[in-house]
Amino acid sequence: MHDYTTIIGVIELRLNKISYDNVQKRYRIGRSGISLIMERYRDSGLSLDDLKQMPAEKVVNLIYPKDNLRHKNIPLPDFHQIHENMIQMGKNADLGFLWIEYKKKNPNGYQLSQFYKLYRDFLVNTYGSTKVSMPVERIPGEKMYIDWVGDQPELLLDPSTGELKKVHIFATTLGFSSLVYAEAFPDEKLPHFITGTVHALSFYGAVPRYLVPDNLKTAVTRHNKDELVLQTAFSDLETFYDTIILPPPPRKPKGKATIENHVRFLEIYLVEELKKNTYTSLEALNDATKRIVEDINQRPFQKKSDIRKSRITGFEKYDKPRMNKLPGENYTLCDYKYFLKVPDNYHLEYDAHYYSVLYTQRGKPAILKATMAEIRICDEYNRLICRHPRSYRDFPLYITDDSHMPQEHLYYKEVNAHDGAYYRRWASVYGDSMVTLIDRILRSPKHEEQAYNSCAGVLHSCKDVPH
Repeated sequence: MHDYTTIIGVIELRLNKISYDNVQKRYRIGRSGISLIMERYRDSGLSLDDLKQMPAEKVVNLIYPKDNLRHKNIPLPDFHQIHENMIQMGKNADLGFLWIEYKKKNPNGYQLSQFYKLYRDFLVNTYGSTKVSMPVERIPGEKMYIDWVGDQPELLLDPSTGELKKVHIFATTLGFSSLVYAEAFPDEKLPHFITGTVHALSFYGAVPRYLVPDNLKTAVTRHNKDELVLQTAFSDLETFYDTIILPPPPRKPKGKATIENHVRFLEIYLVEELKKNTYTSLEALNDATKRIVEDINQRPFQKKSDIRKSRITGFEKYDKPRMNKLPGENYTLCDYKYFLKVPDNYHLEYDAHYYSVLYTQRGKPAILKATMAEIRICDEYNRLICRHPRSYRDFPLYITDDSHMPQEHLYYKEVNAHDGAYYRRWASVYGDSMVTLIDRILRSPKHEEQAYNSCAGVLHSCKDVPH
């Protein structure tokens, strides 16, 4: 059984004609699981927008009715015998043929893609290697691979201490032309990963169909909240750039070496060239990085028969014409903050200010997204709940939308916010008798403020309360 985010994501990708293989990579779900979700989605007669409006629990129950939840007893293939058969078949070895034989004996057995994966896992676990190399056809404009360069050179000089600090180099490459982008950051945390991705897309001036981040172990810890923030950040990038992010599977096939090869290339050529100098600022370091990367991209390939000639030529001729245009506006970078539970006072803290959310969200997870101008609050499935202008003033610390308050809190706020002039204006709507009554109430105590509760009580007894 898969969660709401996976269900909605699978349906959305399949409705957009994304292949089963790419859906599998994006959500780590088997082909049979994808088929089951789509079958039950079609049977429901609902649209994707209908599902997005439903509570997450109802969507999960729709796809996985509780009465139908059960574990399948799928027979495991005898991979020791299968491997012996592969050896005996020699150059005519055909794993697909052996799968057909397996399915004849086990009609409810594993499907072909899962059979292949299990066999690869068997080889790795038994012999330490699959002993195969998979050729990969690179499609122009299709994928941008993303990674951090493994070497973290000490290049940044602190003038006050003379200490050299490590820098982290973010790198991308396009799958076909191999056009490289690189940028130095002080660390590998998520904000810098997102910033690097945005800058890389601006550098290319176009958007590929897929973004493939290869290594985020330092950007994301194992905590669920960090994984949720990462998925939210990915979702925001996908929506803005109309692209799809395909994190690689845990076990990488040998054919997927594009970014690894270029990381090693950059470690040799870019990093070694940068090490010839020291830099007193990231700006100076990135200016040098830009010049070196430009030289790398313009350098001719060694093979004369390579149709790309150079990275930049291959990009201009093959990649860019097949990529999508950048959006007309710039991507707004934001800081993400996860809350396991909305507190009892239904306000979320960011930068020493507290922003309200509808009080019924109390106790539920939430994600706050902060830009320079705005605070957006979403539920755990990245659905917008509310937004506020970001406050930089010392006071008030609590930024509250009245519509977020329960009735008793709103009443209390009104009592404390309204003065005698307000109650007299309100009374005038109902005529002279009401004006006289309110005036007497306000004059009766020694201090007018002591009468506000009584005036508010009269106000709330009326059917229509003016504002």
